[in-house]
Amino acid sequence: MSNADRLERLAALERQAAEAGGAARAKRQHDAGKLTARERVALCCDPGSFVEIDKFVTHRATDFGLGDNKILGDGVVTGYGTVHGRTIFIFAQDFTVFGGSLAEAHARKICKVMDLAMKAGAPIVGLNDSGGARIQEGVVSLAGYAEIFLRNTLASGVVPQISAVLGPCAGGAVYSPAITDFVFMVESSSYMFITGPDVIRTVTHEEVTKEELGGAAAHVRSGVAHRAFADEPSCMEGLRTLLSFLPQNNREDPPRLPTQDRADRADAALDDMVPDEPSKPYDMRALVGRVVDDGHLFEIQPDHARNIIVAFARLDGRPVGIVANQPAHLAGCLDIDASVKAARFVRFCDCFNLPLITFVDVPGFLPGTAQEWGGIIRHGAKLLYAFAEATVPKLTVITRKAYGGAYDVMSSKHIRGDLSFAFPSAEIAVMGPEGAVNIVFREELAKAADPEAARARYVAEYREKLANPYAAASLGYVDEVIRPRDTRARLCRALAVLGNKRDSNPPKKHGNIPL
Repeated sequence: MSNADRLERLAALERQAAEAGGAARAKRQHDAGKLTARERVALCCDPGSFVEIDKFVTHRATDFGLGDNKILGDGVVTGYGTVHGRTIFIFAQDFTVFGGSLAEAHARKICKVMDLAMKAGAPIVGLNDSGGARIQEGVVSLAGYAEIFLRNTLASGVVPQISAVLGPCAGGAVYSPAITDFVFMVESSSYMFITGPDVIRTVTHEEVTKEELGGAAAHVRSGVAHRAFADEPSCMEGLRTLLSFLPQNNREDPPRLPTQDRADRADAALDDMVPDEPSKPYDMRALVGRVVDDGHLFEIQPDHARNIIVAFARLDGRPVGIVANQPAHLAGCLDIDASVKAARFVRFCDCFNLPLITFVDVPGFLPGTAQEWGGIIRHGAKLLYAFAEATVPKLTVITRKAYGGAYDVMSSKHIRGDLSFAFPSAEIAVMGPEGAVNIVFREELAKAADPEAARARYVAEYREKLANPYAAASLGYVDEVIRPRDTRARLCRALAVLGNKRDSNPPKKHGNIPL
């Protein structure tokens, strides 16, 4: 065989691999509003940067008609490329080949890119679109899933892992995305199930639709998914945006970008954003937006546990993680969902060297039997544990209320917060003045000729003596009471000072967070 013949054979095999399931199945994919695996990879990676590996791999099974149905690639596209010029490793399941089902060869390809990502110290991106385990290969398919789950676990905290669910993701397959750091979905075409609506109807006789159970909106509400997008191109763009905030691995710092937004910029509008009335809500998202670079927040789980905000942003070009109570929803109370949402975000930021900026306006933990019976003590402890364990730079801004145990939990200096700032409007106390007065001055109020006037006097006295930032500042619990307009300048300066912070935890295999 001549060299020309060899090259022609290679070209023919490459065409065969690129065609995958064929034009008809690709058309069905497009008709369903979905892209093909290679189209998705092309959108995710920088133009021309993707290098495919294992494109000629086929399965080895011969039973149930598989012996005569070998398709190059075995239903998954794997390789590496760049996003914003930095390397990623990526796999994209191909629904046009065996419904994207996973079996031995398919799993080996995914495991190979995950192993390479760990060796190279680069993020792993998984684009999921699969009908589940390939039934014809039996337990081999289940073994393949377990091999992937193991690698997800070992890679956790070493390299960022991002999953996009772009079609069905059923049964045991859901646990790989669930272990990864972030899960993105598309509103009209993404589904995740453990058992599926048919099984639920059979077992419980409960009517449930696929959309209600496993659609993107349902998983955003439940906290399984971190973002949902209108279509696949916007999902891929969101994935690229997320990667722009993250380091390649746990030994690198996040990438700093140039910005035209001055680090010492003052903003007079911040002086009036916190209302004078302690019970009046305001939008913490808008306040934080006026502090960070160019007003840009990349929020995580924006529609889940809306009483707390977690987001990536930049300060003077440095990527940071934002955690902020949201007074516009449930008064900013910490509840079960908010505690878990914030705890996982805090731990991710600590894994990958992202400083944490915490904006505090919290009246306490949400009261009620539903929260108590649901385990608010255990779940609230997760957030406390996460902040206490974190060794990255931790800056705190108390804008208004910081009451009770919630004050401690929200990255206070007592759990190794580095620098704590407070607005003049801050109220730092065991509880709100009104509640405190009702307890402390119960007898005096009962005897008063005008209880309301007496209560108002005691509230003013309590606020003057205890529920203000100056009492905490006199003890060193607040490092500085600042004008709100100077928030950005103070945070940027503090980040520069803490850029080389060194902190560590006691030697141990790992802690035992209250899961």
